[in-house]
Amino acid sequence: MAFDYKKEYKVFYMPKNKPSVVTIPQMNYIAVRGKGDPNDENGEYKQSIPMLYGIAYTIKMSKKSSRQIEGYFDYVVPPLEGFWWQDGINGVDYRHKESFNWISLIRLPDFVTKDDFDWAVNEATAKKKADFSKVDFFTYNEGVCVQCMHIGPYDNEPETVELMHKYMLEQGYELDITENRFHHEIYLSDARKTEPDKLKTVIRHPVRKSI
Repeated sequence: MAFDYKKEYKVFYMPKNKPSVVTIPQMNYIAVRGKGDPNDENGEYKQSIPMLYGIAYTIKMSKKSSRQIEGYFDYVVPPLEGFWWQDGINGVDYRHKESFNWISLIRLPDFVTKDDFDWAVNEATAKKKADFSKVDFFTYNEGVCVQCMHIGPYDNEPETVELMHKYMLEQGYELDITENRFHHEIYLSDARKTEPDKLKTVIRHPVRKSI
């Protein structure tokens, strides 16, 4: 049976719909950076998604190619994720999505090296006749965070974020969103196939101990 990160690491991917503190270890990702409203049909964000999955599935299916990756095991491609921020704003202003900066992500299995990643980019470029030049190998050590499962439309996320911020203060933490630590979302539902009120999104905010 294929290894499923959501099931094996439930603490990271399947939190309860109430806030909790979690320490996230260093992970490697397929990443694409961009700007603008994610709902713009012709925007950079929509264009980033097929790039991410193009590389993700090239690596997953490498077992059937000439590239035999050392340590490979069969796995389910992890869910789509995103880091979000806006210049000059401590947090997220959902009213002005056009000002979003973002890094769109899919987690890589630990056995994937930078050389394996570069091979996948070259392989996908050749086979799909597409431009994957914006795709990066991204290593990120997230550290201590408060996270919560948000159930419902993305535009209702501020309600969950408010609960998270109240909880972090009660636990002796404060928000630590910086130029290197981001508002983080993990998308467990396919928004194209799921009713808005049933969407499941992990929301994660970096924190530090209050002084």
